[in-house]
Amino acid sequence: QVQLVESGGGSVQPGGSLRLSCAASGIIYSINAMGWYRQAPGKERELVAITHSDGSINYADSVKGRFTISRDNVKNTVVLQMNSLKPEDTAVYYCHTRAMTLGSFNRDYWGQGTQVTVSS
Repeated sequence: QVQLVESGGGSVQPGGSLRLSCAASGIIYSINAMGWYRQAPGKERELVAITHSDGSINYADSVKGRFTISRDNVKNTVVLQMNSLKPEDTAVYYCHTRAMTLGSFNRDYWGQGTQVTVSS
């Protein structure tokens, strides 16, 4: 089993910044993808940013130019730096990884979620 531990959520005013971190633990042989999703009340969970094993990165159009994702392949961690936050960024943010472990090949894992609130 892979465990994902998230940190860095909180409340900020519009234009502020937050830094979300996620660390993966367990018997992990390789991580194929690692990133962040978010879900606002009454809405579907959506991709925010994700990095793949080939080095490619995908961002939601709504966060391009404001958010930056980075991944440490040795420590199995991922960081989402969020700048110029807007009220519409308010959501629960979930860390996600697709990893190969002792008992599974290329399986998806999710963190418990961390709340991000942007309001004036």
